[in-house]
Amino acid sequence: MSALIQQLKETTGYILQHCNTVPLVGIVLGSGLGNFIDEMKVEKEIAYSDIPHFPVSTVEGHSGKLIFGEIRGKKVVAMAGRFHFYEGYTPQQVIYPIRVMKMLGVQSVLLSNAAGAVNNSFEVGDLMIIKDHISFFVRNPLAGENESELGPRFPDMSDPYSSLLIAKAKTIAERLQIPVHTGVYTAVTGPTFETRSEYKLIKVLGGDAVGMSTVQEVIGAIHCGLKVFAMSVITDIGIREEDNIITHEEVLQAAKDAEPKLTAIFTNLIHEM
Repeated sequence: MSALIQQLKETTGYILQHCNTVPLVGIVLGSGLGNFIDEMKVEKEIAYSDIPHFPVSTVEGHSGKLIFGEIRGKKVVAMAGRFHFYEGYTPQQVIYPIRVMKMLGVQSVLLSNAAGAVNNSFEVGDLMIIKDHISFFVRNPLAGENESELGPRFPDMSDPYSSLLIAKAKTIAERLQIPVHTGVYTAVTGPTFETRSEYKLIKVLGGDAVGMSTVQEVIGAIHCGLKVFAMSVITDIGIREEDNIITHEEVLQAAKDAEPKLTAIFTNLIHEM
């Protein structure tokens, strides 16, 4: 047994000692989106700092706990606070919680993030369903020796975001009269926001939004056989050249303002899964 598999077993063993819920859906909440937890019937909260081998979130807007409970009749586990490469974690540490979710019984993961607009038609507060991503600017978390117990050496990434879940989310958004975009998310390492030339490059490559998370988690989820749905909250406009100085505080506020719309789509999607 490899050291990673041993660690995963120790992590899940600790969690199962403190919570016997078998979640079917895993949820990862992005910056400023932690109030989603209010929609949960919470059964157990476990601080990251108490979980063996779990990283600890250090970013403002990420509270740092694993929350088990129920949403609209479905058992779920939510990460209130994710891990980022720019915090100093390795890509393998970033996706560690996704692998833990798989071992706990999760079948699908829903991810959210705060993202900057590259598409000129986007406005602050808009929602974008991620249909594909560009990962060339971040390190692949599967580099190194492959853990065959988790997944294949060369996972297929031609369709990482579940077309079925995307279709359901679009139907839900239409029913709730919530406008949504569908687009391509480009991942960068951070923690700096992008230069104007970098925004232009990302646009040329086909990106609609850009952010510092999500893609490594998606790669980890696909590697271990999970279905994926992801959505961005557009929290800043990067592609426009005038007056586009961005602060983290503005990102958090924009995410907070848009959170009710994302929450409505996520909770209904969980109910229909």
